[in-house]
Amino acid sequence: MSQESSLFQKARAEVIDFHRFFEAWYDAETAGSTDFDRCERTFGHAFRMIPPTGRIFDRAETIELIRTNRASFRGDFSIEISDIHSSFETENTIVLTYVEAQMRAGKYSRRQASALFTASSSAPNGVEWQHLHETWLQMPET
Repeated sequence: MSQESSLFQKARAEVIDFHRFFEAWYDAETAGSTDFDRCERTFGHAFRMIPPTGRIFDRAETIELIRTNRASFRGDFSIEISDIHSSFETENTIVLTYVEAQMRAGKYSRRQASALFTASSSAPNGVEWQHLHETWLQMPET
């Protein structure tokens, strides 16, 4: 049995914790008590995201997108993360892949994600998101 590296443990915790942040931030009941600063501290300065739509978002655009979706659901948004694996790792850099399943107002979708993290003592779990690329496994139900 192989032992998980400290960097893998931090990055895995970050993936899970950050998606818990999304659930709280996007829910009208909990958004008011959710600290948005956590979101801003988790992205590296050169962060880029490519969601399944293919549009590229930089750090500022990603943060604004998240900020504007505050309280957009009423107890009908959830995320489940599974199949977290490391596909590349150095001393301070790791690429994780994982599956993200979402339920939005009764409509389900699944996406495969690849995320690049670097070690950072000032980030919430000790790693910063540097790049995120997602692709559909199951498009949202219509």
